[in-house]
Amino acid sequence: MKPDFRVEKVAAPLRQSVTESIRYAIALGHFSAGERLTERALCEMTGVSRTLVREALRQLESEGLIEVVPNRGPMVTRLSAEQAEGVYQVRTELEGLACQLFAEHASDKQRTALHEAFRNLKKSLKDTDPLARLRAKNHFYECLVEGAGNQALGDTLRLLNARIMLLRATSLRAPGRTTASLAELSDMMTALDEKNGKKARTLAELHVRNAAKTAIALLYAQPEPAPTKPKRAAKPTETASRLGSR
Repeated sequence: MKPDFRVEKVAAPLRQSVTESIRYAIALGHFSAGERLTERALCEMTGVSRTLVREALRQLESEGLIEVVPNRGPMVTRLSAEQAEGVYQVRTELEGLACQLFAEHASDKQRTALHEAFRNLKKSLKDTDPLARLRAKNHFYECLVEGAGNQALGDTLRLLNARIMLLRATSLRAPGRTTASLAELSDMMTALDEKNGKKARTLAELHVRNAAKTAIALLYAQPEPAPTKPKRAAKPTETASRLGSR
């Protein structure tokens, strides 16, 4: 099933919805690394105005998901394997801590919300829409961080969220990774239910390290981008000839 990135004009702030739509489109490979993003294409994809698209692009630039190249405009950031390793190192520590804090401090209501998110995640794995699967995985982690009860931790993870989501989508494209990921999360959920913070942290760290191995291997396997050919400088005689013909 082809994902639909058109924005639903509902209660959430429209700019936030537009930003999320473009972010998901990049994460799922609708736009590839290094690809130029035109306002016209983004307006057609999301069904909103250029003003909202521009605001969304500024937000995504601040997240490091796109970069504005002089004379070319916004382009999808190309994440190298080395950069991915750095993101995963930080993610391992942060998500491990989030699981430990959740196990030790989450309320009954937050535990119920996490279980519901996990059930939806398992259902989504049978869905042919990759966007539905990625949304479900992200919602699961949102519930996890909410239950951890540490605002600084949540703020830090949100700063990394765009790149984490991009790498999450990359790892889940690997054959067999989805099944393995679900098994790892099931073990982690058991530890959270037992309120065993240390065990939950260990299992969360293992889950991230396994995802890292998969995603980084895929990134290393990608062909190097072709170098951009510099424009040939005009010879003095050619410049003079063009000027004389005006």
